[in-house]
Amino acid sequence: MENIVIVGSGPAGLTAGIYAARAGFAPLVIEGMLSGGQLTETAEVENFPGFAESVSGLDLMMSMRKQAEKAGVRFAMDAITSVDFSATPHKLEGMSKQYEAKCVIIATGATPRWTQLPGEDTYKYRGISSCAVCDGNFHQGKDVAVIGGGDTALADAIHLAKICATVTLIHRRDTFRGTKVLVDRVLATPNIKTLMNTEVLSFEGDEKKLNALKLSNGEVLSVSGAFVAIGHDPQTPFLKGALDLDESGYVRTDGVKTSVAGVFAAGDCANPLYKQAVVAASTGAQAAQAAQEYLSESGS
Repeated sequence: MENIVIVGSGPAGLTAGIYAARAGFAPLVIEGMLSGGQLTETAEVENFPGFAESVSGLDLMMSMRKQAEKAGVRFAMDAITSVDFSATPHKLEGMSKQYEAKCVIIATGATPRWTQLPGEDTYKYRGISSCAVCDGNFHQGKDVAVIGGGDTALADAIHLAKICATVTLIHRRDTFRGTKVLVDRVLATPNIKTLMNTEVLSFEGDEKKLNALKLSNGEVLSVSGAFVAIGHDPQTPFLKGALDLDESGYVRTDGVKTSVAGVFAAGDCANPLYKQAVVAASTGAQAAQAAQEYLSESGS
């Protein structure tokens, strides 16, 4: 039986592992289907503290993993398909084997929704991004587009308008789904143009990068970048019935504590607002410390 099992190997999971290992608990990290998490698919990261120059997401996560291994974190290449948190020890069913743990940290992240339109796979991370805060600075002083109509799309457009020459906000409906204060702010920002009742038909570009969007209104919109803001899906289906989840599937937490004693959640799977590696890492550290306190109080 393990003291601490951490499900997920992104910034939250690895940071939790580093903190737990340094406290002497030799945690086991279940890596999941994508070792290193979503950040490994990001071409350049410029806003993670400690890096004066941009670093690839893959290199950042490899460095974090090496640090975790050096601290004493153990890894299992497996994916959890179901859990039983009804009693202690907690049971986790993997694709390869079953695990038992006194304490569990859920750090499975959330994946962005993509449009699945022609050209998206070709230019993903080559002009197409799902994170305006992460990648907006690469398009400083240029023309960009945001695809979506909810709070995330509205907030992205407002953020990008401070960096880029123009922002075209493309929404397939006739009204925005976001909150009124954000809608009003978008409409009051002079370099944000809104295209309502309009859909992107395809992403166009050359052999290197995206340079245009083909739209349903017949327009071909020249852009340096396109930001897809149509939502995220937390990687929590295996937790249904075991933990309290909100209507979107995010783990409900009090800090990092979940509805089950001895089970904690960190990173994007419990945070619908801030999809940032540094925020995920912070909650990973908090979850590890909360797990240590739980194990100490329970006499483990």
